[in-house]
Amino acid sequence: MSGNMGKGLRGLVPRRILLTIFIFGALFLVLLFLGLFLDNGRGSEKEVRVYSYGDYVDPAVVEDFEKETGIKVILDTFDTNEEMYPVIKNHAGVYDVICPSDYMVERLRKEGLLQKIDYSKIPNVKYIGERYLKIADGSYDPGNQYSVPYQFGVAGIMYNTKKIPKGSITSWSDLWNPKYRGKMLMQDSLRDTLMVGLKLHGHSLNSAREADLKEAVDSLIDQKKLVYKFANDSARDLLIGGSADLGVVWNGEVLYSRDLNPDLDFVIPKEGTELFVDNWCIPENAFHKENAEKWINYLCRPEVAKKNFDYLTYTTPNEAARKMLPAEVRNDPAIFVPSSALEKSEVLRELGSEANDLYSRYWKMYKSSNK
Repeated sequence: MSGNMGKGLRGLVPRRILLTIFIFGALFLVLLFLGLFLDNGRGSEKEVRVYSYGDYVDPAVVEDFEKETGIKVILDTFDTNEEMYPVIKNHAGVYDVICPSDYMVERLRKEGLLQKIDYSKIPNVKYIGERYLKIADGSYDPGNQYSVPYQFGVAGIMYNTKKIPKGSITSWSDLWNPKYRGKMLMQDSLRDTLMVGLKLHGHSLNSAREADLKEAVDSLIDQKKLVYKFANDSARDLLIGGSADLGVVWNGEVLYSRDLNPDLDFVIPKEGTELFVDNWCIPENAFHKENAEKWINYLCRPEVAKKNFDYLTYTTPNEAARKMLPAEVRNDPAIFVPSSALEKSEVLRELGSEANDLYSRYWKMYKSSNK
């Protein structure tokens, strides 16, 4: 009996050793795979992953940054904040630096999806104008803790002074003047379009009062019969070519448009308007935070900000870069809007799900109307 038991033990020992070797080998392969996977997700330490609007940085700036720092820029783009949001929210892509607009900074900040900015690593922020920092501080980023302003703009009315006397357009109500029937353009965007109706009646463009929205949408529906076309990016081309006499555009289109048609003028309506600030932010799960800080600091460098202005023609918040521009540009009130013209103006705010649903309901009502 003892002999049989000894034989059995001798047979079990090799199997146990083999099993142990197999288990540890499998664990090693799993850990090796995970290491390779994580490294692939993290990428090289000499890279920065940027997520921004399309064509929103001069390609020469990207090239110069790579040459100076040795950091490779991996640039992905989105068309709207709403396209960008689920990518960041669901960690569908890991980015080191992103470029959200004001209200989206507010949403991401409240949801804990952004890191605080370490300004000791971004000394060039000193070139950002105080008024732009105050806009952020007073609305979407209290204390300027999570964002650095990159681009700025305002909505207004551009019109052809050969068809409409210069200085005669002063108010959003001018877009309800029947003599411009079939010659005016409106934006085709929920918040941007409703903004016009809200401001027309003296309401905040962030109002969540149903009575305000109803009044705005009722007026916009009445205006529909006067509108030649609802256009966003193509509005400037229609105005340049003379297909329309006036329309709602962003001031970043003014320089380009006037170069091709000097008869075009731009005005901010007296009731106030929508302004925007696009910002650089660092997501909470960024892999290369130091490289993100180097990227933001580089783009805040005055000569770099000027290069981006020359490429984009939207208002740069970088005051040192502004001083480098020709006098006729840096003093142009359509490009660098005086503070007095912005007293009644606002950035979009994150309104919350209930108010967003209300806006969506009235937008559908507006879009489905047949006037």
